[in-house]
Amino acid sequence: MAREHEAGREALESRVEAVEARLDALEREVESRQLPSVDPADVFWALNGVRDRHPEPGGVLFAGTVSTEAGAHYEYQYGLETEHLLDVDWAQFADSLAALGNPVRLTILRAVLGGTETVAGLVENLQLGTSGQMYHHIHQLTAAGWLTPHARSRYAIPPARVIPLLAILTAASGGN
Repeated sequence: MAREHEAGREALESRVEAVEARLDALEREVESRQLPSVDPADVFWALNGVRDRHPEPGGVLFAGTVSTEAGAHYEYQYGLETEHLLDVDWAQFADSLAALGNPVRLTILRAVLGGTETVAGLVENLQLGTSGQMYHHIHQLTAAGWLTPHARSRYAIPPARVIPLLAILTAASGGN
């Protein structure tokens, strides 16, 4: 029995040594890699990357990283080839965009992203009407996928929609 225990221990020690050797090799490899140099004067670094990945007819990409005052952190990237975007029926996006075309709904989204997630909190903090009116707007945002319920009368922006929402707002700002 003692010999079997000793043999098992030696096998385990051998496996641990092998894992440590592999880990050391991986760490050396990571340390030896050189990150691509980025020219700080290149204001079109993202555009140049899209051009490299999507030559003619091109592509559209949006990406972002954001940390909110509420303590949430989001990172997201999405892109499509231009040819696809020009070939689809844009009318299919009308409901999603229409849900954003209301100042009250945009104010709700901003408040939810800032950490207000209950209908009662939205009514109290925003003073934009009654809870019935708030539910009307929340229903529109939920139907379009901009909000999702996550508990009773609690709503959140789905993580995969945070950066797209901010990208739409960036585009709407016209670069100003």
